[in-house]
Amino acid sequence: MRTVYLRARMARRLPRTCCVVNVSALLQHLIVHLCTQEKLSRRSRVHAHLIDVLVDQLEALQTVPLQLPALSDARAARVAALLQGDLAEFRSMEWACKQAGASKRTIERLFREETRLSLGKWRQQLRLLRSLQLLAAGEKISHAALEAGYSTPSAFIAMFRKALGTTPRKYFENA
Repeated sequence: MRTVYLRARMARRLPRTCCVVNVSALLQHLIVHLCTQEKLSRRSRVHAHLIDVLVDQLEALQTVPLQLPALSDARAARVAALLQGDLAEFRSMEWACKQAGASKRTIERLFREETRLSLGKWRQQLRLLRSLQLLAAGEKISHAALEAGYSTPSAFIAMFRKALGTTPRKYFENA
């Protein structure tokens, strides 16, 4: 792990919260190189260029949806736990909400308030994370798709591409 600190004025357009990103080979090598340097100064022309390239590369990154916000409300947390159980055998959202003792509309509102994600988007994040775990463990795409609750591998691949900008195979080849 490498750490690079920037003054606040240099990072105005960067996210203010913790997030996950895919780091390009260029950015990876740049960070490693910067970590071998003394403190950079804009007074040095070479340092100024390195800082500019670093900031440009960081600003160009897109966040990757690999975080699953937790829920504090007992009803919403119950629905989340039911969803996390067995995605392939999950009955229905109405059933889960009934088990939690709230209407689907109430659960949807709680998810939005606590996670800033709709219930459907939160569930999609969960499915994506589950599939990534399976794929990283060496499972086939078709198995990961079914275990994550997708009816077909093609539906899973389409969701994966939309969320991460590439197919599962290419994602793990580049990793």
